[in-house]
Amino acid sequence: MSNTITLGPVVAGVEGSAQARAAVLWAAAEADRRGRPLHLVHATGTEKRALYASADTVEKVREAGRDLLTGTAELVAERFPDLKVTKELSPSGAVSALREAAGTDGTIVVGSRGLGGFGSLLLGSVGLGAAAHATVPVVVVRGEQHEAADSRRVIAAVRGQDDLPWVRYAAQEAVARRTELRLLSVWAPLAHVGTELTLLDDIDGVARERVHEIGLLVDALAGEFPDLVVTTEVEGSRSVPGLLVEAADGAALLVLGAHRPRLGIGRPLGHVAHAVLHHARCPVAIVPREPHGEDAPQG
Repeated sequence: MSNTITLGPVVAGVEGSAQARAAVLWAAAEADRRGRPLHLVHATGTEKRALYASADTVEKVREAGRDLLTGTAELVAERFPDLKVTKELSPSGAVSALREAAGTDGTIVVGSRGLGGFGSLLLGSVGLGAAAHATVPVVVVRGEQHEAADSRRVIAAVRGQDDLPWVRYAAQEAVARRTELRLLSVWAPLAHVGTELTLLDDIDGVARERVHEIGLLVDALAGEFPDLVVTTEVEGSRSVPGLLVEAADGAALLVLGAHRPRLGIGRPLGHVAHAVLHHARCPVAIVPREPHGEDAPQG
């Protein structure tokens, strides 16, 4: 991502579930804030089905998809009558269709899929696949998050000044909402020590270094976003994803950076981002970081 990062068009997946409808309405509000169009995508997967399904079956699937897109667009128009909405019926699989529609500067928005109870916290394959492999930001929306108030803050899980390229996305989201950006740095103390004798010294040193790095990041953001209010917090925790989930409860958006391994070799999504996506109770944005040899987890 360049220094001149802007919030591009919003692409929302449409598949008929209550979670997907909530995500579409969140995406519509996001597109409205940005002053950009909303692009609705329904993936039929008929490219592969055509190999073994009858032409009549394939056409019925396509017709159902067209009806779903039309009904979803009408729902959006009721809430956001001035928003430009486009529709796409794709024969591809869901993840491929969303990635293609988003291009190089869009944001993909998907809903979570669950079975009720604790299962409602679990992330579906489309959301996980998009978050793990997309080269543009992906937002996973849970519940009735489209009603989130603009006054609620945006939180970015950071480690230091090297996060600046992707944190610009979080800053732009906060600017669009006219709210503050909170930089939250969470680290696991026991991961930085070798023996019990050096435990306290190591923890103190790591904490000071983390605070220094966050200060440099704040200074860099202040130069690019002079009107943005940025707050910071550095915390140690035995569970990095657990603290992030707790801290982000009620936030407008939690933003994480995710490495994309070189040549596609290695984990496309770190364990922290994976856990947060499964359990966070607010919308979570996964923003690609610069490729590295291995995926270094957040925190």
